[in-house]
Amino acid sequence: MFGNRHQIITANPANVQHILKTHFDNYHKGRIFITRLYDFLGDGIFNVDGESWKFQRQVSSHEFNTKSLRKFVRTVVDTELHDRLIPIFSGAATSGETVLDLQDVLQRFAFDNVCKISFGFDPACLLPSLPEAEFAVAFEDAAKLSSQRFRTPAWKIMRFFNVGSEKRLKIAVSQVHEFARKIVREKKQELAEKSSLESVDLLSRFLSSGHSDENFVTDIVISFILAGRDTTSAALTWFFWLLHKHPRVEKEILKEIKQKSDVAVFEEVKDMIYTHASLCECMRLYPPVPVDSKLAMNDDIWPDGTVVKKGTIVTYHPYAMGRMEEIWGSDWAEFKPERWLERDEGGKWRFVGRDPYSYPAFQAGPRICLGKEMAFLQMKTVVAGVLNRFKVVPAVEDGFEPKFLGYLTSKMQGGFPVRIEERGELNLD
Repeated sequence: MFGNRHQIITANPANVQHILKTHFDNYHKGRIFITRLYDFLGDGIFNVDGESWKFQRQVSSHEFNTKSLRKFVRTVVDTELHDRLIPIFSGAATSGETVLDLQDVLQRFAFDNVCKISFGFDPACLLPSLPEAEFAVAFEDAAKLSSQRFRTPAWKIMRFFNVGSEKRLKIAVSQVHEFARKIVREKKQELAEKSSLESVDLLSRFLSSGHSDENFVTDIVISFILAGRDTTSAALTWFFWLLHKHPRVEKEILKEIKQKSDVAVFEEVKDMIYTHASLCECMRLYPPVPVDSKLAMNDDIWPDGTVVKKGTIVTYHPYAMGRMEEIWGSDWAEFKPERWLERDEGGKWRFVGRDPYSYPAFQAGPRICLGKEMAFLQMKTVVAGVLNRFKVVPAVEDGFEPKFLGYLTSKMQGGFPVRIEERGELNLD
């Protein structure tokens, strides 16, 4: 049961395809989810159904597919990597004793990137002092407290009396929206004074294309920040943990990196096939979004014969699906990038994608993640830039196993303490 509603959880790829594609129109976000996230996300693309979603998806899809945005994203990510992330790692390596929370560092890296891409605003979370940026703190509080509503039956009463977590949520949401609207107004003013904006962030693009409603652009950009803030950092956090446990895979990735003359060049990062497969394999075991739910709008029957009544919460489970022998075989528990690869006639690796309904790490169907390619670009750029110079060593006791926390996005409980070592010359034969 989900509150007073029935809930059905599935890990069957045929059912997932039925929900996300074949009968897409029957499975909505639904009021139970929209109302819990509305104060934070408003009518943004990730919190709406029907015509509003279709319109936002169409507008966003057009912008995401432009070459100029992809070039802007590459520039933002490269700058954040070389000007901030690598100097922090270099300082930690020089010290030798410095322990970094890699999860926190990667979240800061991702937050800086996604804010610059979405708003054209730099929150500067990844400065050497690792500052408590006001907007970043408010955003984190708003996301965390909004997700707590799913586990707090009395949240509406608490909101009415403005007490406890609901009082804190109200303050955090107010700070996020106030800040976002301030940026929107400044961008609109800049646009009014110029024939076109020089900036190519998403907000500027929406405003330049005639979408000037303040609430519309504020809600949609906040949704994009939420989507890009924790997903890539979550995947990378678990990725570096898995590399530590599997030095064979790290060695293969290093071979691939050494073949590239300049990891900042997009074409070369894009062609890192083994690294791409390793990231996919990581997200199979530790998906950034571990579960996702919809509301059945009408009675239905799934391919496996499950009867679904109108008003039922249906949940598909990427975390469970990534660990099923029926989907991945008897070696499902192994971290094995090769399951995503095959050799071509020349003996080179070729990536072999999986059915998105067996591997819904980026959702699938009409709502498939718009930022999927940008996410891979960011992750591969980080992997190449970091591993080329440093070795990431967990600062944990022998036998330590991190705990996976699944909220709106996945986390490593308590963070991920690491030491950074300069990488010397390697024999990769």
